Amino acid sequence: MESLYWGCLIGGSVFAIVSVVLGDLIGSFIDGVFDFFAVDFFKPIILSSAVTSFGGAGILLGRYSPLTTSAVLIFSIVIALLLCVVIYFGYVKPMENSENSTSYSIKELPGKLGEVTVPIPEQGFGEVMINFVAGNTLHIASSWDQRQIPVGTKVVVIDTEDGVVKVSELEPA
Repeated sequence: MESLYWGCLIGGSVFAIVSVVLGDLIGSFIDGVFDFFAVDFFKPIILSSAVTSFGGAGILLGRYSPLTTSAVLIFSIVIALLLCVVIYFGYVKPMENSENSTSYSIKELPGKLGEVTVPIPEQGFGEVMINFVAGNTLHIASSWDQRQIPVGTKVVVIDTEDGVVKVSELEPA
């Protein structure tokens, strides 16, 4: 039985190391193969931690406790399941919720609020700073309604054309 525990400990450890080193490469080869098996709890990180902790618990309990072979097996399974739950709710779930992208599309700009940083003339270009969750971006801007807009004025993006945002004063004077 100890060879089973050692096999699980070494196999789970090797899988964890290989998935860290070659995870993106392997992931691109098998992308979508296991989509039918889309239970969150059966992710590779969870399964490898279960196998590894089962093996480690079996070795330790078998060597350092007076438990019988069947009791060691049962306790190893229970320990592996408990560690899986801890890893899932302590690491995997919070990391899924923290995946945010800082990118945006220029098509998302209409309706966004900004502030003029370089004055916008009636027939020319200026610059506006648009606030996003991830930070601020500066864009070349022109006046949508052909009015001069001074620095510090709050504006709303009306449209985008050829990389230029067309803005209008949020509250015209």
